[in-house]
This record gives sequence, structure tokens and C-alpha cells, in this order.
Amino acid sequence: MIKSIEQLDLAGKRVFIRVDFNVPLDKKTGAVKDEARIQAALSTIRYALSRKAKIILASHLGRPDGKEVPELSLEPAGAVLSRRLGQDVIFADDCVGDGVRKLASELREGQVLLLENLRFHAEEEKNDDEFSRQLAALCEVYVDDAFGTVHRAHASTVGMVKHVAQKGAGFLVASELKHLQPLLKGAPRPYLAILGGAKVSDKIKVIDQLLGRVDGLLIGGAMAYTFLAARGLPVGGSRVEKDKIDVARRILDRSKVEVMLPTDHVVAREAKGGVPVEVVQSIAEGMLGLDIGPATRALYREKIVGAQTIFWNGPMGLFEVPEFAAGTRAVAEALAEATRRGARTVVGGGDSAAAVAEMGLAGAVTHVSTGGGASLEFLEGRELPGVKVLEEP
Repeated sequence: MIKSIEQLDLAGKRVFIRVDFNVPLDKKTGAVKDEARIQAALSTIRYALSRKAKIILASHLGRPDGKEVPELSLEPAGAVLSRRLGQDVIFADDCVGDGVRKLASELREGQVLLLENLRFHAEEEKNDDEFSRQLAALCEVYVDDAFGTVHRAHASTVGMVKHVAQKGAGFLVASELKHLQPLLKGAPRPYLAILGGAKVSDKIKVIDQLLGRVDGLLIGGAMAYTFLAARGLPVGGSRVEKDKIDVARRILDRSKVEVMLPTDHVVAREAKGGVPVEVVQSIAEGMLGLDIGPATRALYREKIVGAQTIFWNGPMGLFEVPEFAAGTRAVAEALAEATRRGARTVVGGGDSAAAVAEMGLAGAVTHVSTGGGASLEFLEGRELPGVKVLEEP
């Protein structure tokens, strides 16, 4: 059993909340470009404030490789959080040490302290025990609300937890588990999975797991061309993982459920905007498949709107370029329609989450996961260390 934050005694306690403020920053101004991850943590932070907690927030940002990198400071995130909460957020210039301990010990009820980037210390990713103890010494209650990091056994997600008296999940992590767990067991049928993106290699384990659970699998994105090559179909100069063709063939040959591949394609000679594009059923030499074609969109839509449970991870094409975004948009719109019809629809983070947000459809599906890697590992059936450590007998 994992306790939710509502089951923890927060009043007057120093509460360490592991958030995911790994936000994109503008390289010129240093300002936060997308506040979505900060917004996602607000309900947990506000609840803790309402319970008169003394709040300590911690996160990583980017890959500073254990060194202090000023451009990867969490201070801009603190400024956004302060504005969102309508109160001052105290910012610490480190996450451990005497100065941080003093700031934490002097916190009053209802105050918020944001620690500097955890990954400025190499010990964070090494799950170093002494570093874990230093983090744990700051608090009396631990709350994990960073689903995007629960598949990593780091000091702030695993190591420190055993040294804290109370532990539990924030609203974001609890919501992720609530929506993802049925995808592994007891999902209403028909149950459909849609997988896209660039690489078959990134999705092999999740495909193996899903094929035993779903009623159908729709494949798009660049990974579709590895599957088409495995079927001996012409793919021109499209991206193919040659060392995974045998794996793709095995999946197609052994699957007991319908695996659908694109029947037509939007192609061009270069993977960029402003170039001539055409729709073809067979890809000629020198042409690149960059999106699913209109016939495939119609076919996939028909399957999607007829399903009761749908999991989607990975775009259908190079959606960042308008000429190759129609397939991803069509899938997103079909998911929204299926949701209106009563289906449970889950978007599994990463590029597909970015796509539905960009298209204004994030609110039109049942759930958009905040953790691409974590949601995939969960659906692979793997134990997530940051979730496991929260469990109580």
C-alpha cells in the first residue's frame, strides 16, 4: 500500500516534496519556456500549504553531470512558482550543507523553500547514502510528486526515503498510478495500443508486454519503416533500424492480435519544412517516409473511436514540421472523440504528450502522463524503484 499525501500528518512538519521542475529554459534569457511541469505540482504544494506544512521542494534540471552549471539553476523555476502561488519562495543556493540546514530549520508554517539543482552533486544520481542522509535530515515527511523520475534509483527518489519517518505520494504520482495500473490489468475492451516515434529498440519490451494484453496494435512514426522492411515492403530512404528487422519480423509473426502498419505515407526527399511532399502507397528510392498518409489516418481513426481503452506513446510522423503533423493530429483528435464516447484514453508522455498539448487537446483525453520513460517502464512490467520505496506493508 502507498499512502497518499492526504493520509500523512503534515501540520507543522518539514515536508520534503520531490517535484519535477526539469523545465525547458530560454538559452538567451534563462526564463522558463514551458511551465507545465511546475503547474502539475501545484495541487500537491497547495494542499501541503493548506495543512500548515513547512515545505521543502527539490528537483533536478538538465544534465549538469555533478557540476555546478549556472545556466541549469532552478532559480527561474522558483520565480515562476512564486508567481503561481502568490507568495515568496525562498531559494537556496545548494541542496545540502550548513546553509541549507539552517534555512530548513528556520522555516515557518506555510513557507516554501526551493533547493538548488540536485544534480549539481554527482552523489544524487549515484544514490550515495551519505548524500541521501543529508537530504533526509532536512525533513520529517517525504512526498514524491515527480513521476518522471520514479524509474530512477537516485538519492532524492529512493536513497533518502528510508531515513524519513513518514512517506507517501503526491497527487501527481497517485494520479499516474491510478491511470496506468489498469493498462496492465483489467482494462475495458476493446483495448488498443498506438505506438510511434523513431526507434523500435525503445519500444521492444513494451510491445512484448502489450501484445499479451491488447486487442490491437497500431504502429506509426519512423519505427513503422523497420516493421515494413521486415515484411519486405519498399521503404526508400526512410529510417530503418537494420539490426532490429529480425525483432520486428518476430513480433509480426508471433503476434496473436492485429498489428496494423501504415498503408500510405507522406514522403519527401528531405526531412524538413518547405520541401515538396507527396502521398504514396509504395516509397521509392531516395524518398523518406515522414508521416502516415490519409488512408492510414482514416483506418486508424476507425479503430480508435471503436475502442474502450487506448494507450498512445509516440507521434505518427515528424510532427514538429507542419507538413508532417497531420497523422499525429489525426490520432490526437480520434483519441479526443473516443474519450467523448466514454473510452479511457492515456497518452504516455514524451513527444506524444507534447503533441496533444501543442494541439490544445490535453484536456480532451482521460490522462496525459508526465513521465515518458517512467510510463513505458511501468507498462514493460518493470518495478519502478521510486514507487517501490513508497510501499508499506
